[in-house]
Parts: sequence; structure tokens; C-alpha cells
Amino acid sequence: MGYKVAVVGATGVVGREMLNILHERQFPASEVTVLASRRSVGKEVTFGDRVLKIKALEDFDFTGIDICLMSAGGAVSKEWSPKIAAKGAVVIDNSSQWRMDPDVPLVVPECNASAIAGYGKKGIIANPNCSTAQLVVALKPLHDRATIKRVVVSTYQSTSGAGNEGMDELFAQTKAIYVNDSVEPKKFSKQIAFNVIPHIDVFMDDGYTKEEWKMSSETRKILDPKIKVTATCVRVPVFVGHSEAVNVEFEQPLSADEARDILRESPGIMVIDKREPGGYMTPIECVGEYATYISRLRDDFTVENGISFWCVSDNLRKGAALNAVQIAEILGSRYLKKAA
Repeated sequence: MGYKVAVVGATGVVGREMLNILHERQFPASEVTVLASRRSVGKEVTFGDRVLKIKALEDFDFTGIDICLMSAGGAVSKEWSPKIAAKGAVVIDNSSQWRMDPDVPLVVPECNASAIAGYGKKGIIANPNCSTAQLVVALKPLHDRATIKRVVVSTYQSTSGAGNEGMDELFAQTKAIYVNDSVEPKKFSKQIAFNVIPHIDVFMDDGYTKEEWKMSSETRKILDPKIKVTATCVRVPVFVGHSEAVNVEFEQPLSADEARDILRESPGIMVIDKREPGGYMTPIECVGEYATYISRLRDDFTVENGISFWCVSDNLRKGAALNAVQIAEILGSRYLKKAA
């Protein structure tokens, strides 16, 4: 007997990816229900070779649902996640709404799977920010070996991180430029086609953006509150796949060669690091993949114990949908134990 699963926000890019990954990984679901707002009722989404019709979140009775994958934004999650949890379902939420709540586990399975045990306090488990997820997968085994003091990271984040509207804007602007039409930014603050924008989410009083704050705060919650993190988050004209240039300073000595060996043996990571043209991963090559890819590993000679590396991952997968499904798998196998 499998689990009854609901996917909220099933018409969005992450919601659709959740359905793809549930099917790909043969998640033990006896029933899958797809939900969105009333304006999407009757729309169809695919689940393997099946076609599912969208039902209205507002009208659905969650009684009997075991796991709810929530990908409908912070405002929707704030209103609905507690209601859904009260019906007995465990909510795995992809928004930022619950991540810093002390009673809600913030989980990346390769890093802190044991935190899932705390789901019972509110019936909610939080997925981290997409850029945080791939970063902590890479940092965790290195932190275990040499204890991280400080991380400096610059991100190169794809437009899919802003949803369908972000990808549509990149496509429309690129097309317009080729035919000499005018380009008007709508989703982003400036033109994204053939440009980069050092601004993701809202600005805070200290000059950082909320996206940068998320990376710092979430990394500390997942790995270690003592780690210092400073981030610069940049939107780039890429459809799918986030990249990060990462500099790490450790308390103990750790060479790039040793870090490479550690990462090669670590879960969820693939090291592609040949010191030659093309001997590294780029976002276009990681699309559709589960792994977080590490390249350009090298020693940082400007600090006593430092390395730098390049990190690439499919943000719709490890940064969102895959991570949520991995949490659901552990939740089911270790805690709910309903499936045969």
C-alpha cells in the first residue's frame, strides 16, 4: 500500500518537475492529486504516461493525504500549510515561508537527513532556497573534514529560478533583440537578455538582497551556525541551471587535491575537474541531472587554509523538486512506513 500524495502548485515549473521526479524515482504513491488555484481547474499535467487534471486547492479535502508537496509560493504556504498539516498530511514546502521557523526542519538529505525527525512539531518540512541547496551539498563533506570558518560565494542564477515568467521574459527579449524590437523589462528590474543583473529578491537595509540573506541564514541552519557566509546573487541569461563560484576558508588544513578526493566519495556530487578547455561543467550540461557538479577545484593561496571551486546544478531539480522528493522518500521509509 502506497502513499497518497498531493502536489500543490502543479502547473508551475517546479510542480511539474516534482511530478516528473516522483515518476522517475518510482515513489511509492498509490494516488497522486494535482492542485492549483481555481483559475487552473481542468488544466492537464502529465505524471509518467498518465494525464492528471488540476483540482482547486481551495475546495480540496486533504483528509487521508499522507504527503503534500507544496510549491505555490510563500503566501499560499503561510495560509494553507498549517491547514493541510492539521488534516494529518506532512507538508514539504518549497517556499521561504517556514525555513527559519525553529519548529520546522530545513532539510537537504545529503547534509542533515536526521532533522526530518522533527517534522511532527508543525507537520511541515522546509526545502531550502535553490542556490543554498547545491552549496550545502558541496560544503557538508568538507566541513566534516576541516571545519569551515567562512564562505564567499557569487551565484549565477538562471531565469527559471523566477518561474515561468522569468524564462518567458528571457525568451521574449532575446527574440525581440534579434528582430530589432524594443525590450521592456517586466519580471526583472532590467533587461535580462544578453545581460546580468546583480539583484535577486528585495533589497534589505544592510544593502544585501533577501536572496543573499537566505543563502547565509539557511547555510548556517543546515550545517553550522558558526559558519560565516557572504553572498552576491546574480541573475544571468540562462534558462535552467544555477552556477556558483565558491571560496571556502577552513580552520584545519585542507588542500584542493584532498577536497577533490573527499567530494568524489560524497553523496549527490559528481566531480568533473580536468584542467583543460572544456574540462568543467556548465549549466546547460546539468539540466535534467540529479547531481551537484563540482569543477575548477584549486587552492586559495591568499588565506592559510582555503580552496575555491565552481559548483553547478539543475535548480529545478536539486534546488527544488528533487530535494523535496528525497525528503518525502526518507519521511516515508523512516517515519511514516506505510508503503509495502
